Amino acid sequence: MARFKYQGRDRKGKKQGKIQAASKREALLKLREDGIRVIEMTEIPETFLTKDISFGSPVKLQHFVIYLRQFATLLKAGVTVVESTSILAEQTESKGLKRALLDVEVELRKGKALSDAVSKHRKIFNSMFINMVKSGEVSGNLDVTLERLADHFEKQHYTRQKIISALSYPAVVGVVAIAVVIFLLVTVVPTFVSMFNDLHGKLPIITKFVLSSSAFAQSYWWLIALIVVLFGGIFFYLKKNTQTKYYLDYAALRMPIFGTLVQKAALARMMRTLSSLFSSSVPILQAMGIVEKVVENEVIAQVVRSSRDSLEKGQSMAEPMKTHWAFPPLVTQMIKIGEETGALDAMLSKIAEFYEKEVEIGTDRLKSLIEPLMIVVLAGIVGIIVAAIMIPMFDIFNQFQQVNK
Repeated sequence: MARFKYQGRDRKGKKQGKIQAASKREALLKLREDGIRVIEMTEIPETFLTKDISFGSPVKLQHFVIYLRQFATLLKAGVTVVESTSILAEQTESKGLKRALLDVEVELRKGKALSDAVSKHRKIFNSMFINMVKSGEVSGNLDVTLERLADHFEKQHYTRQKIISALSYPAVVGVVAIAVVIFLLVTVVPTFVSMFNDLHGKLPIITKFVLSSSAFAQSYWWLIALIVVLFGGIFFYLKKNTQTKYYLDYAALRMPIFGTLVQKAALARMMRTLSSLFSSSVPILQAMGIVEKVVENEVIAQVVRSSRDSLEKGQSMAEPMKTHWAFPPLVTQMIKIGEETGALDAMLSKIAEFYEKEVEIGTDRLKSLIEPLMIVVLAGIVGIIVAAIMIPMFDIFNQFQQVNK
């Protein structure tokens, strides 16, 4: 969407202002409908302040799934692609998707195919979507393709949410634990410092440690905050860099407890994507190239690249997977059977379903184990700080009793 500055006239006289539209022509039509005769119109250059900044996809996956379901329903009801796009642009809750669909509508009215129109918005419509839509346009089954895409993204969203729910609990408890510790060190512990100084006795090691930590937190809290922000920035940069991303993804897959879950989720995503592409008659080499981009794990992506090279040489796509630790024998054996029987898309779908179920069971089991463990950890941290304060307090109480005797 672009912004335009205009000068014109209406029944009341001269009028000027700004308007947002997909094109200059659309802006002129909107103003004409409002009874404004445009004299001059110029496009406002995009700046850092007016530019839409987004990290990753600007559209939530659940909004995208709803869009696909509704699009398929409208096409089945006999509504044209152009009119369907116009209707969906008006009713979608996602601002990013609305802007993209308005632009797609303009391109469609110019006579462009849907696959060509959406290719301008790669952040929203990825390579998989574009190629499957192109295949649906050629076969004349665009509504079926959209239903298949909706199923794919819905299952992908469900698996991702399972992983997030499993990882979010320890993350939230960890943040709460850090916040509680900082609060105790900065506000509660300092009130006892003068009392402990009056003891003129030897404090326990645990108390000395807590007092030192409290003094450091009060004096250098800004340094702690800076380290956290710096660490987050470095991690984000390394994640965006292809070379360093490989090592981060490798570490995630090798991580104790969580690594297996991440591996199964990555395999489920890969197999589900391949199955959807094959079912839509996307050429196998092209499908492998798409999966390499959308799999979101550089370790898996490198194996996919090797499998693609193997296919180009006329060999099995399962050969490079056999020698890689990230692919269990179940995966390679079922792929080989699928290649031999000509039912590769069905086999890939079965593998995806198996690992999606494994992720669901694994996350539920992990949450049931982590919840009590994190509560014990949080209680232990708070207990250490409380003990560090209470032990010297008992000494003071004992000294007071001896003086009274």
